[in-house]
Amino acid sequence: MRIKDIPLENRPRERMKKLGLGGLSDAEVLALILQKGTRSDNVIDMSNKLIAKYGLEKLSSSSLTELSAIDGIGEAKAIQVLAAFELSKRIKVVNHNIFNSAKDVYEYLGPKMKDLKQEHFVVLLLDSKNKLIKEETVFIGTLDAALIHPREIFKSAIRESAASIILVHNHPSGDPEPSDQDLIYTGLLKSAGKSLNIKVLDHVIIGQEGYWNWKEEK
Repeated sequence: MRIKDIPLENRPRERMKKLGLGGLSDAEVLALILQKGTRSDNVIDMSNKLIAKYGLEKLSSSSLTELSAIDGIGEAKAIQVLAAFELSKRIKVVNHNIFNSAKDVYEYLGPKMKDLKQEHFVVLLLDSKNKLIKEETVFIGTLDAALIHPREIFKSAIRESAASIILVHNHPSGDPEPSDQDLIYTGLLKSAGKSLNIKVLDHVIIGQEGYWNWKEEK
């Protein structure tokens, strides 16, 4: 399927305008960088194949020669990809966000998440002083423990050597009260965190007018 045959609202540029870059998959972001696919694959399919085969870490650490040799990339696209990764590496942001309570989390993420039309599951990776190392959206869609494996939650925490994490997701209905699925999944992740020696400090659910959190309510 050519990119022109994909419904306009499902194309990366249109989805970016609607959801922001944080709402796009890794493949969609890569597709925005590459811009064009090949005769056999549109740019989204090509990006999915590249990430599935190599992973973002390997792509980002490849040399120009290595990346240019990948089928469908070539030198021009390789330069675009490497330039994007290099720019990301050069951004050194001094982060002063420290999370000692659910209120801190809500003040930080509430404005960005309370009006989202889909559920976004975010993990805040923290150091030993509860200072933010990284914020990562790991899932978009209805929260389902069968779909979100704990390894997806803890993968970045392990890579970034996080001491602890805070789980955050929104309820598009506006009501932050947890579902049974929310409670079950939180318990599952807390147990998984113990086995990995990574503390799950809290799970904050963001609604339109407030929040619920595991630490204070359970």
